[in-house]
Amino acid sequence: MVQFTRRHILTASGAMLLGACSSSSTQKQSLSPALQQSNYGPIVDEPFPIPAVNFSTVKPGFGRRVVRYSSQEPVGTIIVDTDTYHLYLTMARGQALRYDVGLGRQGFSWSGNAIIESKQEWPKWFPPKEMIARQPELRKYSEKNGGQPPGLSNALGSRALYLFENGKDTLYRLHGTAQESSIGNAVSSGCVRLLNHDIIDLYNRVPVGTKVVVKNSRRTA
Repeated sequence: MVQFTRRHILTASGAMLLGACSSSSTQKQSLSPALQQSNYGPIVDEPFPIPAVNFSTVKPGFGRRVVRYSSQEPVGTIIVDTDTYHLYLTMARGQALRYDVGLGRQGFSWSGNAIIESKQEWPKWFPPKEMIARQPELRKYSEKNGGQPPGLSNALGSRALYLFENGKDTLYRLHGTAQESSIGNAVSSGCVRLLNHDIIDLYNRVPVGTKVVVKNSRRTA
């Protein structure tokens, strides 16, 4: 397990964008216009330029922020709370950096402990065989056919973090999406999706070897 310090997590480029620490109970508090622009404005220096987030399409309280968060996990652990649609990157002094996520539909969700085995920028997407069996129209993106090319319409978005459990690929990813309205909802087939702005931010903060804990949802148990 890779060890972290507060310096690793609050990088100079990201710390000034986080704003003041807030309680997790204030999740409906909106970001200031300045933070909306700095955290979620257009990104033009990517191979595929990313437009600004349209805040009218996301749920109230959307936006990454530092919150108070108690956990027994080491600093630098990613924890996905499937009941609240939040992803936490644990920090020192009982704090965490919180992101909003979309999750798998009931019956396709996954929970457990995993490790980030690899990271990719603007990855190709290869739907699993099980997904192709459910959705035959995805066969054109199979490994045999070369996968879905990178881009804003790609199912994995701008970044992907690949989760392995006991050395085996879980086939689940932390990845980006351009579908703003999917955040805070159960819509995908099991993977944890963040808006492209947020997955880029998370990608830059965590190395290969990071522990990921996906909590089992009480709603689908």
